[in-house]
Amino acid sequence: MIYMHDGQNLFDDFTSFSGEWSVDETLNEIYKETGKSAIVIGIENGNEKRLAEYSPWNNEKYKTKGEGDLYVEFLAKTLKPYIDKTYRTQKQPAKTIILGSSMGGLISLYAAAKYPNVFGKSGIFSPAFWFVSNDLKMYLNINKNNLKNSRFYFVAGKNEDETMVPEIENIDQLLKEKSVPEKNIVVKIDEDGTHSESYWKWELKASLIWLMQ
Repeated sequence: MIYMHDGQNLFDDFTSFSGEWSVDETLNEIYKETGKSAIVIGIENGNEKRLAEYSPWNNEKYKTKGEGDLYVEFLAKTLKPYIDKTYRTQKQPAKTIILGSSMGGLISLYAAAKYPNVFGKSGIFSPAFWFVSNDLKMYLNINKNNLKNSRFYFVAGKNEDETMVPEIENIDQLLKEKSVPEKNIVVKIDEDGTHSESYWKWELKASLIWLMQ
């Protein structure tokens, strides 16, 4: 099972903000090459409420009241149980991926850290860790959940933002300090990566092949 944020951008150019991720075509390619398949659940964002939905904490500069904790609680306690009841799924966390970009990358990390017994793997593309940097680091420092079996795949472009790579490196180190094995973390930093759907679409296949292992 793969749960992905910004559902408008995943399957169709017509509904997307600035181009689709071609998730269905990518999964077809993965199946042909590896024989592995997955159900993808795309959750649409709330448009003008997106920042609030995908941030667990408030941001005074953007006048955003963080509702991300409620959002991931809905995913873990309402949506996933419904999907597991309705479809023939593999329910265990090792078979459940949560994935998103920018603010969706931020909330994917948070969901994996808060509910490791639900979301065992996460794809974190160009994460907007800067949005709540101090709160995020504090949360990971005090988080008591066992993350030793969790897997994390980070993707970003070196020139997206001057804070992008340092923020990812800090989170990478914090996860290792929380007993996440080095082999369970991939950090892929591209010289020419951009903060765009086209870049994330390009990186999706490799990330899913690794996460679906």
